[in-house]
Amino acid sequence: MSADRMLFINATAATMAHGGYGLIEDVAIACENGAIGWVGRQADCPAPFKKFTSNDLGGRLITPALIDCHTHIVYGGNRAAEFEMRLKGATYEEVARAGGGIVSTVKATRQASLDDLVQQALPRIDALLAEGVAVIEIKSGYGLDIETEINMLRAARRIEQLRAVKIVTSFLGAHAIPPEYKDRANLYIDDVCIPALKAAHAEKLVDAVDGFCEGIAFSPAQITRVFDVAKALGLPIKLHAEQLSNLHGAALAASYGALSVEHLEYVDEAGVAAMAKAGSVANILPGAFYTLREKQAPPIDLFRKHKVPMAISTDANPGSSPLTSLLLAMNMACTLFRMTPEEALLGVTAHAAKALGLNNHGVIAEGHAAQFAVWNITHPAELSYRIGFNPLHQRIMGKLA
Repeated sequence: MSADRMLFINATAATMAHGGYGLIEDVAIACENGAIGWVGRQADCPAPFKKFTSNDLGGRLITPALIDCHTHIVYGGNRAAEFEMRLKGATYEEVARAGGGIVSTVKATRQASLDDLVQQALPRIDALLAEGVAVIEIKSGYGLDIETEINMLRAARRIEQLRAVKIVTSFLGAHAIPPEYKDRANLYIDDVCIPALKAAHAEKLVDAVDGFCEGIAFSPAQITRVFDVAKALGLPIKLHAEQLSNLHGAALAASYGALSVEHLEYVDEAGVAAMAKAGSVANILPGAFYTLREKQAPPIDLFRKHKVPMAISTDANPGSSPLTSLLLAMNMACTLFRMTPEEALLGVTAHAAKALGLNNHGVIAEGHAAQFAVWNITHPAELSYRIGFNPLHQRIMGKLA
């Protein structure tokens, strides 16, 4: 449903303004040209907005449309066979020798055409849209050669043309080292990653630059080389860091003014303090923690202490988080990490928007995008409380001019 010259009434709004639910009962929300023109109690609605087409929401709860700000949702194939092997006791090395792991996804993604990548991604996209999602971040990172990395980003851009959704892209060429560059990570950065980034940027396919700073991926020095190019191109950065160990990637990302830092199970207080100083968002990814059966949870109390905003995402990917339910990610963040339902909803609205550098999304406020989710519930905590239940009544999509 669009939101042009509409006045939404008879609802309770969780505006997510000012760092909390920001509840307004008996709300009226006036929308024009894809933007919110006024929000407040219906009794206080200015006369000009009362002339807009009225839409009675039947006493339901309305929130900003949800935002999934970390996905790898464009890829070829799947890794269900590998999942089964692991459950039968196969080791990581045995799975790799059988052609599993990220290598299998790279192979399938390289073999897929642009149309294939789009068509395989659309059902996963549709699952998110059906839960009230209006903005999805999509990363490259399963091509690991110049042409396929660019093709993944082209697929992401095409999805925005095929569905009513805003897509934000992240170049993730520094995701893994492909087999042909085994033990030659620096050469891969020179031969593939940086040239692919420059080519994708020239094609206007890149909104931000990401990397994976970890012992099984790239060192801080190698990530620095990629980020220096991103900075020269005027692109914002984000980073997978401290998922499995502490290489001080969070502090490195913060030194570049990172929009967000992802995973963060092993981040220390110095890293959190650096993120706070830089204004970086901590992106919490419970799907990967759950799937990998990790033991060390991200330090939620440290983020609270230093007032680092926390986003929550699905991390939708074929290996470590085959999750395409943002509502379930919210429940996981509460159950596994003891985040509050209010923090969880902020994490998929206002804080998720901040993690993507979107200043006019994620909050019901004047001048923001008229993108809403209307729910068959009475209190926003229900969105995190239920498991495997989708209470969405309708998604309202206003497109900013």
